[in-house]
Amino acid sequence: MTDTPLLAVRDLRASFPGPEGPIEVVHGVDLELARGEKVALVGESGSGKSVTARAVLRLDAGATLTGRIELDGTDLLTLPPRRMREIRGSGVGLVFQDPLASLNPVMTIGWQITQPLVIRGVSKKVARRRGVELLSRLGVRDAERRFDDYPHQFSGGMRQRVVIAIAIIAEPALLIADEPTTALDVRVQAQVLRLLHELADERDMAVLLITHDLGIVAGFAERVVVMRHGLAVESGPVEEIYARPRHPYTRALLAAVPRIGGDLSRPLATIGSAVETAEEGTVSPS
Repeated sequence: MTDTPLLAVRDLRASFPGPEGPIEVVHGVDLELARGEKVALVGESGSGKSVTARAVLRLDAGATLTGRIELDGTDLLTLPPRRMREIRGSGVGLVFQDPLASLNPVMTIGWQITQPLVIRGVSKKVARRRGVELLSRLGVRDAERRFDDYPHQFSGGMRQRVVIAIAIIAEPALLIADEPTTALDVRVQAQVLRLLHELADERDMAVLLITHDLGIVAGFAERVVVMRHGLAVESGPVEEIYARPRHPYTRALLAAVPRIGGDLSRPLATIGSAVETAEEGTVSPS
């Protein structure tokens, strides 16, 4: 890690209104990303990883956030809404897990790709040229013609490329990818992850990958942060965490991953039972 990280999250807490008062779902999370670094935030559904990631852009209107979220030294929690809108896209890009739900079905994909530039004063002609170039770079064939197509005319993998184009066309320093491969088949998953890896290296762009799939983390991220029940329970280099996990929950997650050549007669461990066993010191990550 550098002395001045691109993103520094300190003691982040997130609460939502409940019937009997605020309910805290993220409990004092610390997180850092250096420029150009790829970090995975992993955990089960409901662990708080997506809320943590969305908090960086203050996307949950009903959430009360405390702590500090510093991007290049600026605390995003202190900024007015207008300034936050400027940072979304230019400072931080976001890729959601469901590309179809992320896209406006009645607007062309070209219009949607160019909006992050147009609203920042770039001419429509220049924005279109840059959008077509980027879409072609992302592997969409005949990008000039397809630029005026609608989301329903694209496959799931192609729609995800469109969403990535929207997220990075303004050249953000940080990209948050929230379960970007969940709805895709294994082959397309690999393509999308390879693409994100190449883009991060080319642009010196930091990537925060949100996922529950430990299998894709090993080939993509440099560091991993494990979350459970709104807490960051373990973090460190991927190789170290996978080889020598310290927390019972991390060991349980790894124990539940299917392995090629494993004993097919034995059921996979569930997270709950595996954590209980791990806390007794009997679970091995191998």
